[in-house]
Amino acid sequence: MEIERQFLVKTLPDLPSEYESLRQGYVALLPEIRIRQISESRFTLTVKRGAGLVREEWETDISRKEFDSLAMRLCPDTAMIEKRRYRIPLVDGNTAELHVHDGYLSGFSYVEVEFPTEQAANSFEPPSWFGHEVTEDVRFSYGTLARKDGMEIVRQILKEQEWKSKDIT
Repeated sequence: MEIERQFLVKTLPDLPSEYESLRQGYVALLPEIRIRQISESRFTLTVKRGAGLVREEWETDISRKEFDSLAMRLCPDTAMIEKRRYRIPLVDGNTAELHVHDGYLSGFSYVEVEFPTEQAANSFEPPSWFGHEVTEDVRFSYGTLARKDGMEIVRQILKEQEWKSKDIT
């Protein structure tokens, strides 16, 4: 089980010097079956079901050979996502995982925070550098972003948020 909230990024904070370079792709979208290269020698296969705050998640390590084989069989019209993941301690004791993208999603940043319980997630107050929350936005998932038009979906969400902000002021 995974309990997490997801946000677009309003402004990038000071970035730590350490980060993970990740590559991930999707061999299926329903349920999401993801492969990820975490380092030169660590690869995982993850299955996620559901959407929103609470999702089922199962993960296992796989070999480089299995990763390479599955990478040749990504879901049609999807691409490998390239990103840097920064772990940023927050003042409330939680850890933000900031994803700064390269490749075709270059210029897009996103942050997530995982929680032990739904109550902890619901009481979380995001820091000022977090932007619009996308936890419950069904259009926003890495399976969706892996599509070749993923950046267009991000632009659409940002544009809608811009319009909503203008309506409020």
